[in-house]
Amino acid sequence: MTSFLGGILVVLLASVLGGLVRVFRGPGAADRLMAAQLFGTAAVAMLLILSQVMAMPALLDVAMVFALLAAVTLVAFVALSARGRPQ
Repeated sequence: MTSFLGGILVVLLASVLGGLVRVFRGPGAADRLMAAQLFGTAAVAMLLILSQVMAMPALLDVAMVFALLAAVTLVAFVALSARGRPQ
C-alpha cells in the first residue's frame, strides 16, 4: 500500500511540475491562476497522503489551511478581475 501511495505522490509531483511550466509560459493571468490552483490542490492531496503514510495527523490541519488559502486566492482573483472589467 505504501508503494502505491508513493506512486500517487510521484504523479502529483509531476502534475505540479507541469503546472510550473504553465506559470512561466501562460499567455494570460487566468492560465497562471489555474496553475496556482493546481498547486493548491496537489499540495492538499500530497499532504493528505503523507499524513496517512507518516501517521502524522497534524498534516491534516496543514492541508485544511492550504485548501482554505486556495479558495480565498480564487475569490480574490475573481473579485479583482471583475473590478477592472467595464460593465
